[in-house]
Amino acid sequence: MYRASRTRLMCRSCQYQGTVTSGTIFDKTRTPLRVWLAAAWYLTNQKQGVSALGLQRVLGLGSYQTAWTMLHRFRRAMVRPGRDKLKGLVEVDETYLSITDRKNPATPAGRKSSTTKVLMVMAVEIVEPKGFGRIRLRRIDRDAATHVIPFVQEVVEPGAQVRTDGSAAYRALGELGYTHQRTVMLGSGVPAHVSMAGVHRVASLVQRWVLGTHHGSVQPDHLDAYLDEFVFRFNRRTSSSRGMLFYRLLQQAVVTPPVTYGDVVSKNTGRANRIPLLDEITVSMGLLELNRYPLHLYSIHVSHFQAQALQPTPPRTHAAVPNGSRALRDLARVGQRGSVRRPVRPPHPQALRAQSVCQVS
Repeated sequence: MYRASRTRLMCRSCQYQGTVTSGTIFDKTRTPLRVWLAAAWYLTNQKQGVSALGLQRVLGLGSYQTAWTMLHRFRRAMVRPGRDKLKGLVEVDETYLSITDRKNPATPAGRKSSTTKVLMVMAVEIVEPKGFGRIRLRRIDRDAATHVIPFVQEVVEPGAQVRTDGSAAYRALGELGYTHQRTVMLGSGVPAHVSMAGVHRVASLVQRWVLGTHHGSVQPDHLDAYLDEFVFRFNRRTSSSRGMLFYRLLQQAVVTPPVTYGDVVSKNTGRANRIPLLDEITVSMGLLELNRYPLHLYSIHVSHFQAQALQPTPPRTHAAVPNGSRALRDLARVGQRGSVRRPVRPPHPQALRAQSVCQVS
């Protein structure tokens, strides 16, 4: 691997060209990296987070969509691949969030309690004798066993003690290797917020965060991304250094696949499969000057690309043609289609009438 022109890295074996930002959330961005790092620092430095409008005002961005997309790219990087599951005593419950789709509001027909709110499931570690550990959050469509059981299996370690309410959706937990502690709230002398304090505390914090920081302007299709940000903040709430959160966010940002604005707004796009493209990456503050100074000034070491990234892309004929000349691009396509024929527009009837008059006169 050696440095080619335009501050690109080139593989000696297959001549594949790439940059240090390829395969990361900074891939193909037109925003300077110093602005990206300033946004990452401001995002991690604010205890309650920041909205897209607030980030736009602080950084002086000209477009709201730019700030909104930057925050969603960072939210994609806030989930560490292969993170540990919850252990020990874990409380699991569901709650509703008072948000809805403004363009296509949910209909209460066929839903529990005829509500239009969004349902999410929570899992909270309980630390003895007092306190909470890590949490996991996810949006679900229904509070049925087909939705809550896969969530518990994904986020809770087998053999852990799971504490739930009297819902019938959790009956199969005992058969799946969990120690199920079931507490029926109906008719109990102990209030629900006392017997299951963890999930009730987290539910109130999430509701306050969504309605406070983001003013409730969260689309249900993007709720999982906002929940990932809340989990990232809550699980690192005891960190004494805000710079460590900034470092962890950048550490995960360079191993998160790129995502575009179209991918974010697409409703069919689920959680991205976070596959590391670089084996060893060390990021320092020298990355601030990535756009203006030579590559050897940065503390970035790339051991090798993955085999998928080394696959050469098929060349295109018009790639070697300079931009700005339509005639040259047409000439480049002559070898593909034989010739370039432009459609002939028929003359206007008034022009034909004027031509006939001229010929007669």
